[in-house]
Amino acid sequence: MFTVDSNEELNIKALKLVTITENRKKTTFKVDSVEIGKDFLFIAGPCSVESEEQIMESAKLAFEAGANMLRGGAYKLRTSPYSFQGLGKIGLEYLSKAGRFYKMPIVTEIIDTRDVSLVSEYADILQIGARNMQNITLLTEVSKTNKPVLLKRGMNATLEEWLNSAEYILKGGNNKVILCERGIRTFETFTRNTLDLSSVTALKELTHLPVIVDPSHATGRRELVEPMSLAAIIAGCDGLEVEMHYNPKVALSDAEQQLSGKQLKDLIINAKKTIDFRNTLNLALEE
Repeated sequence: MFTVDSNEELNIKALKLVTITENRKKTTFKVDSVEIGKDFLFIAGPCSVESEEQIMESAKLAFEAGANMLRGGAYKLRTSPYSFQGLGKIGLEYLSKAGRFYKMPIVTEIIDTRDVSLVSEYADILQIGARNMQNITLLTEVSKTNKPVLLKRGMNATLEEWLNSAEYILKGGNNKVILCERGIRTFETFTRNTLDLSSVTALKELTHLPVIVDPSHATGRRELVEPMSLAAIIAGCDGLEVEMHYNPKVALSDAEQQLSGKQLKDLIINAKKTIDFRNTLNLALEE
């Protein structure tokens, strides 16, 4: 784990690559037909790939709901060693098959440097989870690939620490980075984490990188996912990553926060209305 020496001051202005400058344009890049940083991202899918049937049915519902990317975990870092840890390579194969069938790019977490080459063969976007945000060895390894990286904020990380992690990836030669706010740990226990929407607005001022929000991990409660998604859109995010399952009640991980297909469809309908409202509001404020 990366730590900062007591006499080392983190300074956003000292970052060379992630910050906005006069001659640096907003980062956009294409993944298949989706232009990240321009098109609004609707990344949806189950927490874990549990079986071929499960991921195919979940992908079908995500596609029909209007998602433009499919997520699913083949390798899972779990708090308990007795919890479901994912299917590994076979999970990647199932996820890839579902993505190809429904023509959706796939996003999956990578947790070990030894798996970078393997996961890169299947995934369109490599996700670095909250627990690995400051795993410098892993950040350095993914910086050597040509795969976009979705970098989640660590649950105890400041914005400066988060941006420094992104700087490692850019410094290594990979400028296709997406920042994902997924909640931070506070004294509150009603929700899984505390969604820091101020980070979205702040980052839109500080960095040229796309910023998305994961309301599922931020709240841990499915009834809060849609309202927090809509709030995130007003805050200025470039996309959402939402967990959904064809039958959340039987999910092997994060059952409480996963949406059904209908709930995802309703969310995306309301999200698109909110995006239109945001765009109208921004135009009015510019006049």
